[in-house]
Amino acid sequence: MERVLVVDDDAELCRLVSRYLAREGFETSWAPNASAGIERALAEEYALIMLDVMMPDASGFHVLERIRQRSRTPVLMLTARGDTRDRIRGLEMGADDYLPKPFDPAELVARIRAILRRSAPWSVPAAIAVGDVELDGGTRTVQRSGMAIDLTTVEFDLLAALLRAAGTTVSREELVRKVLGRDFSPFDRSIDTHVCNLRRKLGPMEKGGERIKGVRGTGYLYAAPLRPGAR
Repeated sequence: MERVLVVDDDAELCRLVSRYLAREGFETSWAPNASAGIERALAEEYALIMLDVMMPDASGFHVLERIRQRSRTPVLMLTARGDTRDRIRGLEMGADDYLPKPFDPAELVARIRAILRRSAPWSVPAAIAVGDVELDGGTRTVQRSGMAIDLTTVEFDLLAALLRAAGTTVSREELVRKVLGRDFSPFDRSIDTHVCNLRRKLGPMEKGGERIKGVRGTGYLYAAPLRPGAR
């Protein structure tokens, strides 16, 4: 379970956020002021920190500055003001995203998951070549036999995850967590839909047969072996 630290002096807001995030599979801790936020952020491990700009003892920008001196933990800034200058300042200081109050809890969760997905170190491989498929992480482009394949962001990340593990099975749980950036639910079939779309766009292997094989009860496997010398 991924841990989120909420640094905000609004106790009622923190209780509501904690209850909502718990339902979404996150474990939430609360720091009621800037001093406690700095202490907890630097002493413990968190997947993400939610940081309010306006606090009684110090600004959220001060907290962000102290955190960034020692940690690269993703930070989502919160504020009651829609001041563009504050947003720019926070992002320039190293915040990963910015969300004005009041906010929709569903949007909050979507922002958190997007941040976690973007911050995952595996998400942008330099280059992968498997059989007739080549993926370039720098330009986020894919070619099959020299022809460009137009993929969505999710399809690109899904293909990258499967190609990196070519010849071995990647669990549905891992794909949901890494590619979709959310906790796995056995009732969520969205990853299967993305696999189906990816299969359709890539087409069959050069000599026929499936590129992406479903492993019953487990996940998916990209069948082609790595080409000699490919990484």
